[in-house]
Amino acid sequence: MNAIEIKNLSKSFRGMYAVDHLNMTVPVGAIYGFIGENGSGKSTTEKLICGHLVPDCGEIKLFGKDYTNPGVRVRVGALIENAGCFPNSSVYQNLRMQTINLGLENPDEEIDRVLKIVRMEDSANIKFKSCSLGMKQRIGIAMALLGDPALLILDEPINGLDTDGMRIMREILVDITTNYGCTVLISSHILGELEKIATHYGIIRQGRMIMEMSAKEMDSRAQNFVSIKTKDMKGAEIALKNKFDNVKAEGEYLRVYDVDDTEAIVEYLLKSGHVVNEIKKNKIGLEEYYIELMSKKEEK
Repeated sequence: MNAIEIKNLSKSFRGMYAVDHLNMTVPVGAIYGFIGENGSGKSTTEKLICGHLVPDCGEIKLFGKDYTNPGVRVRVGALIENAGCFPNSSVYQNLRMQTINLGLENPDEEIDRVLKIVRMEDSANIKFKSCSLGMKQRIGIAMALLGDPALLILDEPINGLDTDGMRIMREILVDITTNYGCTVLISSHILGELEKIATHYGIIRQGRMIMEMSAKEMDSRAQNFVSIKTKDMKGAEIALKNKFDNVKAEGEYLRVYDVDDTEAIVEYLLKSGHVVNEIKKNKIGLEEYYIELMSKKEEK
């Protein structure tokens, strides 16, 4: 069973499609990285899944049932845009009000549980307005986790965070899926961070899903290359292009794609009169893959 199955979903505003016959599949237990440029339809899709917007047409199923099913709706937690907390109330008071809204039993136990998950068990009495951006994002996730949802939908939760804040957020999201069995749908522009935790990806453009793949599929599609530095970069580039099919100058390095034998490259350059100062094996990451995919779509 999949946590989310979407077929031909559309939503328009003033005659313009924000989501255009979109198809999407999120497996149970996944951390699904939802990727796309600003205005591509990510937030609109998430709002449709959460029931905040009504679709023009299409089908949304959550855990095999229609997304409007009351039994399914209670299994969904979401943080879209901001946590909606009262600034002068404490972290505990904000969470307590949400437990009342949700009609939860044993509210104090539930608040303790979610604060522990987001690493804020010692911050319950701090006023929301005094919290850092990273803390506010974690409070928002704690609010979304009240009631122990099976699906968590997050809109740009790591944007604006510092390095330590992003590290903590990564740990929390992995913990949620690994130890609490929750499926996570997360949109983000910070693809390098997303790549560290996502098990699946969906790439959306102009309201349409242009590609879905697992992290393993992404890894198998990503090109291998060897990065090289020499004293005479231009001369080395000319020499390498005489021998290898795919050579590009990228920043301070020359890249030789789809070649794994570094010794052969070093030997060839030495014979051509170029001493190699630095050489290392690499693989194209998610961000480069995404940029390359977008550029190919634009060419078409």
